[in-house]
Amino acid sequence: MTTATPAPSAPTPEPGKPENQHETGKAGKTGKTGKVGTQKEPGKPGEPGRTASTAPGSGPDRDGPPGRPGALRRLAARAPGRSAARRLLVLALLALVAVPAAASAWGSGGWPDALTHDVRTPLDELDAWLVDNRESHWLFLYFLLHISNNAVSAVDGVLALLEGLGWTGVTAAATVLAWLAGGADPGRRALRTAATALGTFAVIGLLDLWAPAMETLALMVVAVAAAALIGAALGLAAGLSDRCERLLRPVFDTMQVMPAFAYLLPFVLLFGIGTPSALIATVIYAAPPMARLTSLGLRGADPAALEASASLGANAWQRLVTARLPLARGQMLLGLNQTIMMCLSMVVLASVIGAGGLGDEVFTALSRVDVGQALGPGIAIVLIAIWLDRTTAAAGARLDDASAPASRRRTWSVRAAAAAFVAAVSAAGSAALGREWPEQWTVSISGPVNTAVGWITENLGSGIPLIGGTATWSENFARWVLNPLRDGLQGAPWWLLLLAAAALALLTGTWRTALTAVAALAAIGAMGLWPTSLNTLSQVLAALVVTLLLGVAIGVLAARVSWVDRAIRPVLDVMQTMPQFIYLIPVVALFNVGRTAAIIAAVVYALPAVVRITAQGIRETDPGALEAARSMGASTGQQLRHVQLPLARPALLLAVNQGVVLVLAIVVIGGLVGGGALGYGVVYGLQKSELGIGLTAGAAIVCLGVLLDRITQPAASRDRR
Repeated sequence: MTTATPAPSAPTPEPGKPENQHETGKAGKTGKTGKVGTQKEPGKPGEPGRTASTAPGSGPDRDGPPGRPGALRRLAARAPGRSAARRLLVLALLALVAVPAAASAWGSGGWPDALTHDVRTPLDELDAWLVDNRESHWLFLYFLLHISNNAVSAVDGVLALLEGLGWTGVTAAATVLAWLAGGADPGRRALRTAATALGTFAVIGLLDLWAPAMETLALMVVAVAAAALIGAALGLAAGLSDRCERLLRPVFDTMQVMPAFAYLLPFVLLFGIGTPSALIATVIYAAPPMARLTSLGLRGADPAALEASASLGANAWQRLVTARLPLARGQMLLGLNQTIMMCLSMVVLASVIGAGGLGDEVFTALSRVDVGQALGPGIAIVLIAIWLDRTTAAAGARLDDASAPASRRRTWSVRAAAAAFVAAVSAAGSAALGREWPEQWTVSISGPVNTAVGWITENLGSGIPLIGGTATWSENFARWVLNPLRDGLQGAPWWLLLLAAAALALLTGTWRTALTAVAALAAIGAMGLWPTSLNTLSQVLAALVVTLLLGVAIGVLAARVSWVDRAIRPVLDVMQTMPQFIYLIPVVALFNVGRTAAIIAAVVYALPAVVRITAQGIRETDPGALEAARSMGASTGQQLRHVQLPLARPALLLAVNQGVVLVLAIVVIGGLVGGGALGYGVVYGLQKSELGIGLTAGAAIVCLGVLLDRITQPAASRDRR
């Protein structure tokens, strides 16, 4: 999912993490399945501590006795934000002149009709023209039609290969591939990854989902190959050329802010419903992490190794092949891991435009609110995600293994033996058991799951003494939180919201950031989607507050208590491998459809990134500052409140930024389960072929994402003008 991502002047990324990457994932990962967003540096651990410990007047003589909060605040004090205050003062002076004039000209209610432009009609006309000319215009005949046909042919070819191998051959191939990725040795790592693959395909077969799973895998194979190649090429250009890096950065930044839903609509307009739209949208969605990490790996190559290569007379091409690329291999494999996970996330979501496969099974079941029917394919998707994640992670760990070079001498013989084994198993299994999974080896979980959901609805939905129940919580949350927040935003003067966006952007950014935020919000109003977008914004804000309260509390606890960190780590790992779509299934089972269900899914989706960023920021607090606080007699609580949290402020701002982008992604998808607002507009436009409605809603989602990203940018780039 996030995740998750885009500052015009991005600070230097942490080692091993992609520049401007939206989602922070588990160790060695950059983020969720989803959408990758801006990695803004949480702060260099040593710098805030040096400033604090050497600040004038930070000693006991100036601040009072040791342990006093004043001393600790001065210990953790940063440079005063006078620049931001001056910008806000200038903004206030401008508002004194502009607001009365705007209010007298256009009123002080919702967005003025005079400033609204009809963009839906031209889009509908464009859609009609494309439909009428899809088989005759040169743009389709000589360009788009070839892309569409090649996409279909590639996916059909991979699907035919998978069907030809049969279920025994595919299972054997996946297991052997995982074993090879783990090191092709009888060690624990190789056996564990092989067992994960074997279990994944066994469960898929038992759930009677073999055919849709093969459709998903076929689309995945083609999408990953194309996204990895395109991403590697772009990353190569950005890593070797500063000009290309400057040109590509804002493109990737914008792409990583866009929720996944927004990628589908333009390609449906060009290619219609079906595999080509799903494949191309997936490739474009998943290419940025590969590009960013390839660029990061090339730029982070050891200068000593490059100097040694140059001293031996190697030219630029030879240095690239023999030094830069081998040194960047770890980062590139990490980018491949992220690309694979994002491809899976988008392939599942693309079921709404006819991609088929497991995602279509989930989408069809959710549209009927049939949780039992949706849970089976949901489990299969999660298992595929875990299999792919563990396989690529094992391959990365093997590359870092110092003993790996000694085993590479037998690589080709092992691969040949593995290929022969797969071929033999495929042939023998197809002859003895058939190419399709045997029907008698399947089980149905739909009935028992729906029975359990019915019991939950009847017994846990309401009527529980003191606490009410899940349905009661959902209704009360909508009545007392969502409705007042939505009504307050929709009832606020339009100029006040523009002014608030500018002020918030100036607090954490620059004038350029503020202008971008105001322009994005104004574009929403100009498209005539002001009330609907504010409805979506209210859901995002409510989900963000809950996410930050839980995420910061859990992150602080994990940073300070080691057993808590160990306990939640595998849970966060699993949560971060699940595609976005899957989060909707359990919340619908517990809370039924509606805005609350979408918000809870968004909280669960965004929580891992917030927890990990917060824990990292607290954990990396300068030891010198903490030691100074202890020497003054500060308690544990005082150290946290007055040293660790202030010094972790850049990481906390990054957590807010990541949280808001990830929350937006799921709140929009919540339109599938009654979330309404902009998400419903996208779904309605896709299902009813009303692309004028869908495209305007998608554009508003992008504008909302840009707005929220700009007003939550960490202050690390505040003074970079």
